[in-house]
Amino acid sequence: MPYGVICQVDDGAAGLNDGKLVEIDISKELVRFDVDYWWDAYIDDVKPYLRSLSNMTKEERKEYGLILCDELLSTNLYDWLNARHFDFHNLIERGLAIEVTKENNPYEN
Repeated sequence: MPYGVICQVDDGAAGLNDGKLVEIDISKELVRFDVDYWWDAYIDDVKPYLRSLSNMTKEERKEYGLILCDELLSTNLYDWLNARHFDFHNLIERGLAIEVTKENNPYEN
C-alpha cells in the first residue's frame, strides 16, 4: 500500500476507527492499519478517504494536463492519481469511499 491511504473501519461494537492502510488479506477478511494488530472487517466495512477529481487544485490541474498530453508520462497517470488520493473510480458516488473535504481531511497534518 504505497500511497498511505487512510481508511475508516466500522468494527461493530467498538465503532468507527481511522488508520493508514498497511495490508488487506481478502481471503481472511482482515485489515491491518498503521498499528501492530489486525482488525476483523468485512471489505464492505472499510472505506478509504478519497478526493473528488473536481476538487483538484489549480496546480494539480496543470500537472494532470501535462501527464495526459505526454504519451510517455501517461503510464504514470494512475500512480499520480493514487498518490494524491483521487477517486477516479467514482467510489464516493457509490458510497464505497468517504469524500475528503476541508472539514474532513485526515491527510492534512
